[in-house]
Parts: sequence; C-alpha cells; structure tokens
Amino acid sequence: MLTAEGVAVFRGERLVFRDLFLTVPSGGALILAGANGSGKSTLLRLLAGLVRPAAGQILWEGADAFADLAAHGERVAYLGHQDAVKPGLTVTENLLFAATVSRRSIATALEAVGLDALADLPSRMLSAGQKRRLAIARLVLSTAQLWLLDEPTLGLDTASIDRFGALLGQHRAGGGIVVAATHVPLPLPGATELRLS
Repeated sequence: MLTAEGVAVFRGERLVFRDLFLTVPSGGALILAGANGSGKSTLLRLLAGLVRPAAGQILWEGADAFADLAAHGERVAYLGHQDAVKPGLTVTENLLFAATVSRRSIATALEAVGLDALADLPSRMLSAGQKRRLAIARLVLSTAQLWLLDEPTLGLDTASIDRFGALLGQHRAGGGIVVAATHVPLPLPGATELRLS
C-alpha cells in the first residue's frame, strides 16, 4: 500500500501543493488529473523518491518509503515524458539491462508491446509511438510493484493503448500499483482520481 500523509512540495520558491493525502492499495490505480503545471509530474517524482517533501511523509506498507532509498528504487518503475531510448542501439539492445536485472524475457516484452518484428532494428528508425512502446516494454521487464507513469499513452495508437491496458491489468492483478498522470482517459478500470489544481 502506498500512502501520502499531509505532503507539501516546493519547486524552487513556489509551493506546488500542500496538505496532500492519498492512499493506493495493492492492485489499485490512481489517476492524477489537472491542468498543465498543476503538479502531476512533481507528485510522480515525489512518489519515486526523486523529490523530497517539505512537509508530510510518503509511506510504503505503513513505513517511511524513503528510509531506504535503494529498497524504494527497487519497488518503483518510472515512465516519464522522455522515452529514454538510445538511438544507436537496436530495439533488443535497449532492453538488455532491464532484462538482466529482471531475468524476464526480452522476446516476451517485445511481443507484449507489439515490437517483436522490430527486435533487430536500430532504435533511431522507430516512430514516436514505437519508441513509446519500447519504453513500455521496460515496464514489462520490471519487477517493480509501483508503476509511476507520466502521460504514458503519448504517441500511442488505439491498438497500442488497448495492448497497454492489458499490461496494466496484468500488473494490477498481480498486486501491483499504478499511479498515472494524464490528460486523456486511460484503460484503468476502477481507478480513483486525484485532481490537482
């Protein structure tokens, strides 16, 4: 279970949000909604441990999530705005490190996102949507319980969004947690919504 209790965050001198409370249980999903600049990405970065709260605390299973940052890093998979695809590597080579860490199959991950036919293609040849799917393949390889997603469907076509929805469902069915910032509907049935302003 992921919990935020009375959290406040500053960015520079600007207060982004304060008195923020949230709880997401095992198998749950939370959608972060709000206008550009409302703090959605900042909240994701906070939950990932990349930003420290000015007040309040982030808890994992009732304990301080940041007491052991290495342990917290192992339970988090973060998909930001940038796809983090290395253009000089092939599709498969981009996934080698994640596969080594997780011991899961690259072929399975590529099939899950519909890139199996492009495994040996240099990543610089991929379209924007294909690069996003390659970034999502890293989630498939991850063993992290907490998926933090910032505009995860950016550049995806309808079929890819449906495929992504199935991956989100599998993650949640296994007890995983999803927190996603988005401006568009996501395939996350039963998700709660937190609107930031």
